[in-house]
Formats: sequence, structure tokens, C-alpha cells
Amino acid sequence: MTVRARKKIHLAAHFPGVNSTTVWADPRSRSQIGFSSFEHLARTAERGLFDFFFLAEGLRLREHKGRIHDLDVVGRPESLTVLNALAAVTQRIGLAATVNATFNEPYELARRLATLDHLSGGRAAWNVVTSSDAFTGENFRRGGYLDRADRYTRAAEFVAVARELWDSWTPDGLSRPFAHRGQHFDIAGEFTVPRSPQGHPVVIQAGDSGEGREFAARTADVIFTRHGTLEDGRAFYADVKGRLAKYGRSADDLKIMPGVSVVLGDTAAEAQERAAGIRRQQVSPQNALLALEQIWGTDLSSYDPDGPFPDTDPVPESSITQGRTRRGDTVALAEKWRALSREKGLSIRQTVIEASGRQSFIGTPEAVAAELETFVRQDAADGFILVPHLTPGGLDEFVDRVVPLLQERGAFRTEYRGTTLRSHLGLPDPADREEVTTRRQD
Repeated sequence: MTVRARKKIHLAAHFPGVNSTTVWADPRSRSQIGFSSFEHLARTAERGLFDFFFLAEGLRLREHKGRIHDLDVVGRPESLTVLNALAAVTQRIGLAATVNATFNEPYELARRLATLDHLSGGRAAWNVVTSSDAFTGENFRRGGYLDRADRYTRAAEFVAVARELWDSWTPDGLSRPFAHRGQHFDIAGEFTVPRSPQGHPVVIQAGDSGEGREFAARTADVIFTRHGTLEDGRAFYADVKGRLAKYGRSADDLKIMPGVSVVLGDTAAEAQERAAGIRRQQVSPQNALLALEQIWGTDLSSYDPDGPFPDTDPVPESSITQGRTRRGDTVALAEKWRALSREKGLSIRQTVIEASGRQSFIGTPEAVAAELETFVRQDAADGFILVPHLTPGGLDEFVDRVVPLLQERGAFRTEYRGTTLRSHLGLPDPADREEVTTRRQD
């Protein structure tokens, strides 16, 4: 009988912002743009032996009802620049940047990522995102339009071209010409950056749609997702892992890491009380109405956030919010929220608090450690990307109180055994293109 090896948990840290996760008003909250904040969170994650540190990025300040979105971050630095600086003050932790495949070009981005991989000693990662948002695109010469149907075809070709460029240098330092002729890109020449320590930076993809799942199965090394229950996580895990074989990939070639929050307490009751307080701070009366307006697509400022829901249905194709993805079938979502409100007797704000929270692990350190391991052991995830509610100290308590318990359970590493992000994630090094061609000919 084959005994399955005990799965180890993978952990990563997300720097919060550009969303309603951060509790801005907390006196412990610090700058969202100062380097000291990025450094503190990255060093804490490295002290906790996390796989990587992850930065989001927005290409335009979002607007709501014609004004700058209250929860956006004005002045957030460009991600790869921040990570190159962090490479100098960290040693082992991976450094992941979100970069849009719609509004960049493969040659330039491949150079920037390969440069980070060299400067960090093999710790670079790229979170591939796409956009069909003309509002964001107004900042770019293309005029802002890319049909939704072309988002993932361009992204898939973009990643393929980047990998061709990274492979254009041999492992022993010889440059080879490249040439790509495709639907979205037609380029040829020689790449200026030698093969980097990982060969290819790690590719991360975020998305739960059918297109996103297929793109991740074909292309990504890590998928950043969300799911609210163990059952939902297992269903997502089985679906995405089940798509890998047709691309010649094994289950271990793609790590599934949902974004989660963690709230700790010395007792279960204390943890629940702290979590409720955090959610009340995250969803103020004003933010509750803002969340509702994004679904309803209309001005709801006359409504009482502590009162009942609107009787009207959402406005289709509303432009009340710019720079933020609409939430699918808004009519169905509105009815779901109204049903929750009726069932539990909740006000608008109470419903938003209950319905819109990111998946959370709430409890004592011992209980949280056990639950994290359960999700991984039962194939609901390979690990987790922690999204703290405080910047920059939101991971301190988790690293101090939960990580040692995971280590005692044998569920998490006690030291970094490799130097590259691929080694942390247990991903294979990419083969040189000549080796691949030789194998195919054989």
C-alpha cells in the first residue's frame, strides 16, 4: 500500500490596500506607500519562513459617483520597483508583483522580471492580471479598449512570449535569437538579460472564472483565489487540478492558495469579538452603502445603512463605479443579499458585513493552526495568502503564535531548504528549450 506523504502548508503574505481589507482608522495603521511599511511586512513574512511576499497594483485610481474612491490608495509606488528595493533587505522570501498583461509588452516586462530574479538570487514572481476596462485604459495609448474575449488569449500569448525570451539564453550563458509570430505579438531579436537563477520567474494567476481556471491550468505555477468553506475549496481544488493533465502537467505543478484573513484570541470568544470589531471598522455605514451602490449601480445615499434593503433591482451596465470589476449577475447577487437580510433580520450594513467578508480563520492560535492544516490535508488548498487588516504589523501575531504551532504539528517548514522561490514552492526548474526540442524529437 502506498502511503501518501504528509502535505506541507505553503504561506504567502499580501500587502493590503486598494480595497476594504485595511482598517485605515486603527492607530496602529501606518503608511501605505512608505518603504518602511513594505520592509516591515516583508521581513515579518520572511521571519515566518513564508514562500513569498505579494504586491497588488492598480493602474488608475478608481472612482465612485465621479469622485476618487474612498478606499483607494493615492500614491502607491510601482510594484517591481518596490520589490527590487526589498531584494536588498531580505534574503530568502519570494517577491511577487502584480503586472497587467493588457497594458504592457512582453519584451519590456520580461526584462524587468528577469532583472528582479537576478538581483534577488532567484526569488521573482509575476502575478498575471488582465483588463478590458476602458476607464483604466484611458491612461494608455491603446485608448483603453480590449474586448473581454481577448483578455486571456492575449495574456496566454504574453506569458508564452515572456518564457520564450527567458529561454533565449542557455543555462551556460549563450544568447540565441528569438522570433515570435502570433495573434497579439510579432517580435524578433535578441534578449538582453541572461538566463536568471530560476530560469523562469514564478507565474501567479488570480481568478475564479472558467476562463481564469483554464488559464491557470495551462500557464500558472500558483493560483490566488478565494473560497468561503471547506466544501467550496475542495470543489475548486478538484476542478482546477483536474484540468492540468490535458496540458501535460501534474497536480504538484500548480499550487492553489486562497487569500484569507486570520483573527486570533486567547479564547474562541475573544477571537470572535475581535473579528466582529474588525468587520465593523472595515464596513462603516458609509462603506456599506458604497458596497451596495456598486451592486445596484445607482445612488443609494438616501437609504439608512441600519435600515432595510432597496426594493428596486440593480441598474444593468451602470457606470457609477469606474475602475472596478462589476460583480457578475448583479440582479441575482442583489436578491441573494436581500434573502440573507430577510432570513436573519439584518440591516444593510449587517448584511454587507456578513456577506462580503474574505474567508477568515478565527479562533485561538491552536484552533487556527489545526483548521489551516485541515484545509490543506483535505485538498481544499495547498496553502494560503494571508491578507492582514493592518499595515504593516498585521502579520506579527500570526508569525509569533501560529507558525510555531504549525511547525510543531509537522505541517510547516522549520527552515528554508533552498534559495529560490521555486524551491520554496516545490516547483520544478523549467527545462532549457533545446532539451525540450531534443526530447520531442526522440
